[in-house]
Formats: sequence, C-alpha cells, structure tokens
Amino acid sequence: MCGICGIFDQSGNSIDQLTLERMNAVIKHRGPDGEGFFVNGGIGLGHRRLSIIDLEGGAQPIPNEDETLQVVFNGEIYNYIELREELSALGHQFRTLSDTEVIVHAYEQWGTECVNRFNGMFAFAVVNIREKTMFLARDHLGIKPLYYVWIGTQLLFASEIKALLQHSGCPREVDLESLAELFTFRYVPSPKTLFKEIFKLPAGHSMLVNMSSARTERFWKWIPQIRKKWHEQELIEEYQGLLDDAVRLQLRSDVPLGLFLSSGIDSGVLLAIMNKYSPGRIQAFTLGFEGGEKTNEVADARLLADMFGAEHHFEMVGAKDYIEYYNSFLWDIEEPVGHEAASAFYFLAKGTGTHVKVALTGQGADEPWAGYDRYIGIKLSNLYNRLPFPVTDSIAWAVTRMPGRFERLKRGVTSLGEPDMLTRFTKVYSFFSEDMKRQLFETALKEKVFVNGYQSKEAIRHLQSDVNHLDPVTQMLYVDTRANLPDDLLMVGDKTAMANSLEVRVPFLDYRLVEFIESLPPDLKLHGFTGKYLHKKALQKWLPKDVIYRKKKGFANPIEEWFRTGMRSYLEEYLLGSDSASALFFDQKFIRQMLANDREGKDQFRRHIYLLLSFELWHRKFIG
Repeated sequence: MCGICGIFDQSGNSIDQLTLERMNAVIKHRGPDGEGFFVNGGIGLGHRRLSIIDLEGGAQPIPNEDETLQVVFNGEIYNYIELREELSALGHQFRTLSDTEVIVHAYEQWGTECVNRFNGMFAFAVVNIREKTMFLARDHLGIKPLYYVWIGTQLLFASEIKALLQHSGCPREVDLESLAELFTFRYVPSPKTLFKEIFKLPAGHSMLVNMSSARTERFWKWIPQIRKKWHEQELIEEYQGLLDDAVRLQLRSDVPLGLFLSSGIDSGVLLAIMNKYSPGRIQAFTLGFEGGEKTNEVADARLLADMFGAEHHFEMVGAKDYIEYYNSFLWDIEEPVGHEAASAFYFLAKGTGTHVKVALTGQGADEPWAGYDRYIGIKLSNLYNRLPFPVTDSIAWAVTRMPGRFERLKRGVTSLGEPDMLTRFTKVYSFFSEDMKRQLFETALKEKVFVNGYQSKEAIRHLQSDVNHLDPVTQMLYVDTRANLPDDLLMVGDKTAMANSLEVRVPFLDYRLVEFIESLPPDLKLHGFTGKYLHKKALQKWLPKDVIYRKKKGFANPIEEWFRTGMRSYLEEYLLGSDSASALFFDQKFIRQMLANDREGKDQFRRHIYLLLSFELWHRKFIG
C-alpha cells in the first residue's frame, strides 16, 4: 500500500518538478517509509512507500529491463508469485522480489490487457518513455482510489484529491450536480467527485493517454450469468475453496498482519482461515463505543478471538473523540458521505496501526450476498407494487406522517410502490425525500439541479442497464457492489486506514468470489427473508451455528444519542452559523427544525444530520 501521483503533459513541455514534489509530500501518510520520483520532460511520477513486500528492494518507481517503461503502484497484486514465474519463463529479467515489478513486465508482455491477469487491489500508472504514453488502471472493485484532473494540456493523477490541489491551477469549486447526487445516494457516484472537474477513474477501468488523446475503457466486463443447473452442496464446496484461497493469497506479506474483528461472521471466518495459515497468534482489533452497550461488539469479538487463540485488542471511543477528530475527518476522506459509521473506521485503524502494518477486514460481503435489510424490501416490492395505487398511496401517506423514529419504514413505503425500477432503487437509497429536498435546497441550487427529487438516478443507470434483464434483487446487488462499495465504504476504509499508514485488505472482494456469487440464483443469496443464505451454510465449516445465526449487530455507534446530547452545541455551531456553507446552499430554518424534531423524538434525522455535517466540514476544509 502506497501513495502515487503524476503529471503527463500532452504538449511535451517539461513539468514543474516542484509541483510534483508538493503532490507527493501531501500524501506522505500513505507511505512514510520512503519516496521516489521519475521525471523525463513532460512526464513525472511520484511515489510514497509503505513497505509491505520486498522491504529492501521494492522502492518505486520501478523500470523494465531497458528502462523504457516506469511504474508507480498503490496496492497489492496477490498472485504476483505465479505471474513472476510465468513472466520469467517468457524471458523477463527481474531486479527485485516485489509485486510492483510484476506490473511493469506484465505491461511489457501483454500491454493494456495485463490488468486481466491481476488478482489484487491496485491503482497504478505505467509510462512508456519511447512512445510517450501513460496507462492508468484501477482494480476490479475499486478498492484502491485513483483521481485525476485536466489542467490545460496536463493530466494530473493521484491516490488522493489533496495531491491534485497542490497544482495552482486546480479548481476548487462545488459541482452542483454532484451535490444533488450526494443528497440522493449519500455519496457521489463515479466518475464524478464533489469537486468540479476532478474525477475518479471508475472501478474496473483503465485509461490510455498519449500526446493527442485519452481513452477510458472498462476492462472488467463481467455481467452475471445465472446458473441454471446446480447442486447446493457442490456450490458450498466451491465457495469454501474460493474463500480459502482468497484469504491464503491475501496473507502474503513481509510484515506482520492483523484483523479487524467484529462479533460478526464475516470477520469471524477470516479469523478462522487466517489461523489455519498463520504460524503465530493472530492480532485482532475491535472498536467499542461509550454509551453503546446495546450494539457494542467487544465482548462477543473477544469470545471469537479466544475461540481461535487470537490476541485481542480493543478501544472505546465517545462523543468527545468524535468532536476532536471531526476537525481532520474530511481532510482524510476528502469526499463527504452519509453513513454515520464512517469516522469510526479511523479510530479502529488508528489502534490497529500501532501494532501491525496490514489488516484484513470482513468488509465487502454484504453487498454481493444480500446482507442488508433493503434487499428484503426490494424483494417485497414486486408484490407490493401490484397493489392498487390508491392502496399503496394511502399506506405511504399514513406511514410518512407517523411521529417517531421510523426513518427506514417511511423510506420503504415511499419507494416500494414505485413502478420504475431505477427510481425505486433511488428512493431506497435516498433518505432525503423529494419533498425534503424542496425544503432544504436554496433557490440557486434548486434552479440548477432540481427537475424532480430523483433525477440523480441517471448517475447509476449505466450499471442498472447491465442487469435490467435480471430480477430486482440481483440488479440492486450488482449496482451496490459497483457503486456503494467503491464510492463510499471502500473509499472511507482506504483513506481512514492510510491516514494511519495502515494497509487494509478485503478478501471478500477477490473478483473470483464476486463473479461466483453473482452467478448464483437470487434465492441462494436472499432465501425467503434470510440474507447471505449460502454464505452462512458454507461458513459452518469454520464457525459454530450459534455464532453464524445470532442477530447481527453491525458496525453501529450511538451517534444518534450523541447528536442530541454531547454534540448538540457542536452541530448547531457548524450547521446554523451565519458563516457556514449550509447558509450558502441550504435553508437553515429547515435544518433547525430537523434538529429540533430529531432531538424531541418527533422524527428520525440522524443520517440526514450526519450528511449535512459531513458536507459542512468538507466545504470548510477544501473550499473555505
């Protein structure tokens, strides 16, 4: 895991090396172990190193044999040993033992098709000095981030946006369409960011740049083909083998590894498989919350750790910790998001990073395997929307006016009767309803982006169109795995970990696992009202049934209570101040009423408030 950056000038003019050095310096936290540069006329590459593989010889940039190619790389190629053997047999000569060098030789051998040989998490750039080209690529599921911006004839890229902002010509402006998407999906879908003209290379995509053009292509072209003939036990055994192999590959490291351990089955099974392959005790790390006894996972996680002889570490955080961290939270993640557990990942990574350089996490199993309640709602929606419209309309009218903390229920009845599938998905995702947006958005924002409350659905239409021939549950799982995961959860996981110089690996997002899961009939994922059906059956090989089938706690925290108590004055200062960004874009009277209704229990606006705060902190940090 590292940080990368670079500049490619299509005019051929020499780049400003001081700008490149500033870009590299601002992402030092991603790689405190060293730095490296390559500059040749209009091409410049920068690298910050977190040493994981080949500690002595893996410094970057790394060239091929005749030094016509140079690579900078962030991530891990887990099958690098096998690829190295294959490339050596083809005559390639290696100077190091690193996985990075495998990339440059793979590009030399297979060109842009090399990405289809890699099993890993990666964002990299390969430049061809002789042909004056640059090839950028981002892994299948977007585990590693990669941003870019065009400034005149120069293409700048980096692992983090703050590196791009080191160029004096880089724009710092809110993209209003992206802002509307943020308040619909809770994140900004790729390829856009909330910064106008700054983009993300989408997951599973590459970009080839030369002196006259730039072409972006999708290299992971997998579309689910649902199996027609299958036997459940054979599928269980196939999945067990794939999961075991994914963990085995992701344990490749020249430094100690640990595990983010919750009380759940996903991190639990990783612990079981890690225990099989690791020679010593596993270091396991858990986060707990003051005042969150009902959802704290520390005690149950400790039982799992004891079951497999792991050394268990835990930390407790409270409202005061959150307030102190919020001053730098958005500097770390750079993109506002609307899930309230986001900042908790920082505290977990901080504690973990004092013991190990690498940690595995159980993230990424819920989206392919239907682990969230919203998938039950989508399954029911096909029946619900067959009811006469006057019936569903009456139900929605009554439920949305119920006093109390029923945010999910209200959102559910509003969305499930929607006949258009993509609009239905969008209503499920958006906790700001159309009516709320009308009241929240100030006139200028409303005039710019407001056709109806859900026109932002167009940002994910290309994903839904891939699978619109399949059932609604399969469609939503496909979209979530390629949008919600990379643009929200994985982005937060990467940046909060790297803020603590910690590499996080995600075995459940081995692309072979995802393709296997997506080939299954939906009933093997959401069986009746039971999510992760076949996943849970397969895990009985490693975990007791009482662990597998106990009620899920999730990565919950008591922030709802903190908003009403210890963080109340903090919220009011940031969201209601005359100098706040909220005053520029939103109706503060409506925000004040939201805060009051939530505090008094008349309604549930925890997530709405969190998203508003996230945007406010982002705007103060980057726009000013």
